[in-house]
Amino acid sequence: MSVRASESHTVRVSLVILAVIATGLALYLLRGILTPLALAVFLAVMIDGFARVIRARLPWVSEKAALPAAIVLSVLLFGVSGLIVAENASTFIGQLVTYTPRLNNLIAQIAGLFGMDVPPTLSDLFNRLNPSAYLANFAKGLQGFASDAFFILIYLGFIIASRRGFQRKVVGLFPHHAERNEAMTAFRRIRDGVEQYLWVQTVTGLIIAVASWIAMMAIGLDNAVFWAFLIFIASYIPVIGGAVGILAPPVFALIQFESFWPAIILLAVLQAIQFVVGNIILPRMQGDSLNMDPIVVLLSLAFWGLIWGMTGMFLSTPLTVMVMVILAQFDGTRWLAVLLSADGQPEKLRDRHLVAAPTEQPVAKRTRPPSRKREPKD
Repeated sequence: MSVRASESHTVRVSLVILAVIATGLALYLLRGILTPLALAVFLAVMIDGFARVIRARLPWVSEKAALPAAIVLSVLLFGVSGLIVAENASTFIGQLVTYTPRLNNLIAQIAGLFGMDVPPTLSDLFNRLNPSAYLANFAKGLQGFASDAFFILIYLGFIIASRRGFQRKVVGLFPHHAERNEAMTAFRRIRDGVEQYLWVQTVTGLIIAVASWIAMMAIGLDNAVFWAFLIFIASYIPVIGGAVGILAPPVFALIQFESFWPAIILLAVLQAIQFVVGNIILPRMQGDSLNMDPIVVLLSLAFWGLIWGMTGMFLSTPLTVMVMVILAQFDGTRWLAVLLSADGQPEKLRDRHLVAAPTEQPVAKRTRPPSRKREPKD
C-alpha cells in the first residue's frame, strides 16, 4: 500500500509540474491577448475597491452611485497624471538640447577615467548608435501601446458591466452551499490581498515621491515634478522600481550641475528615503497580509517579466498572490502554495482592515415551530 501511495504521489506531483510548464507556455504564447485582459482585471479590482472605500467613508453615497463615482474619479486621476507626464516630458526633452555642452564635458571626464586620449562627443555617440534604425521599432511600440490601451478599456467596460451577474454565476457553478462559501472565501482572499498590495504600494509610493520631490527641489534639480511622478509609478515594480528611483535623478543631476556634489548628495538622500520606507514603514503597513516569501517576490518578478515584459513586472506580485490562493484550494497543488507562502500557511489572510463587499447569502426558509398538543385534563 505504501509503494502504491508513493507512486500515486509521484504521479500527482509530475502532473502538477507538467501543468505548470504548459500553463507558462500558454501564457507566453497568448501574451498579446492576456496582458490587456490582466490589466483590465487589475483596474476593475482597483475601481471596485475604490467604490467600497467611498461607501465606507461616505455612508450617504448609495451602492449604485459609488461605482460610477469611483470610475469618474479614476478617469480624472489618470487623465491628470497623463497631462502632468506629457507637459513635463516635453519640457525635459527641450532642456536636453541645452545640456549638450555639459554632456560632452561629462563624456570627456568619463573617457579620461578609462584612459581614452580622444573622447567621443555626444554627436559621435549619437551617430554610432544610429537611432534611425530604432525609429520603426519605437513607432510599432507606440502603436501597440495605443492598441493595448484601447482593448484594456473595452475589457474594463465589459468586466464592470458583467459584475452584477457574478453572484448568479457562482450559484450556478457551485450549487452546494458549502462549496459556494469556500469559493467566495477564496475570491475574497484574492481580492483583499490584491487591494492590500495596491493600498500599501500607493501610500509608500506617495511617501517616497513626495520626499524625493522635496530633496530634488532643495538642490534645484530641473523637472522635479516629472521625476517624482516617475518615482511614484516605478514604486509599483518590486526591486527594479526602487533602483530606478534612486539612480535616475542623480544621473541627470550630473548633467545639470557642474559639480559632482549635488548628484552625490541627491543619491545619498534618495537612498536614505528608500531605506527608511522599505525597511521601517513598508513592513509595518504590509505586515503578513500578503504572506509571500521575499525570494518568491524576486522570482515572480523575473518570471512574469520574462513572459509578459513590463506588464508582467507591474502585475507580478498581484498575480502571484492570486496563484498562491488558487493553489491552496486543492490538495494536489497545496504544496506549491506552501512553498510560495512566507510561513507555510497560505490559507490564512491576516489583514482584514479592508471593507468587505456584501455577499448574497441564501435565505433559509422559515418554518413554523411544531405545535404542542394539549394534554387532556383529568
